[in-house]
Amino acid sequence: MEYKISYPYKYVGLGGSFDHLHEGHHELLKTAFKMGEKVGIALTTNELHFGKEIEELIEPYNIRKEHLEDFIINKLGKKKEEFVIMPLKDPFGVAITDENLQAHVSSLETYKMALKINDLRVERGLAPLVLIVIPLVQNEVGKKISSSDIRKKIAKK
Repeated sequence: MEYKISYPYKYVGLGGSFDHLHEGHHELLKTAFKMGEKVGIALTTNELHFGKEIEELIEPYNIRKEHLEDFIINKLGKKKEEFVIMPLKDPFGVAITDENLQAHVSSLETYKMALKINDLRVERGLAPLVLIVIPLVQNEVGKKISSSDIRKKIAKK
């Protein structure tokens, strides 16, 4: 007998650089896949990295995409038809245009962007998204885990 898992939402979205995939990213992704039957992941392209700390050490798009797919398939046990990874070339992407999107997962750090997404959706006549916010994941010394800090460590080597 096969059991079908019931999800609160049909389509959930999230976005970011997912650079040097770390535990904070893992938690975002785990949450999204618990909430959505399908998950849309907007992965930043180089246009959005300008001015980031040590931007030259941001992994290339194809590497970040590969790491995301590997984590989702091999660690979360999801199938390719359960998610889509799309290029994010501007701060909002399809989050402000896709009428099928129902919820958005963000961290406390990116919550303000989720609020802005909802403002723009409403301006365009779309329903606002349910906003799912997770706490920041901390390292062993109580500081938030960040891709910027990982790049700083790499730069020191």
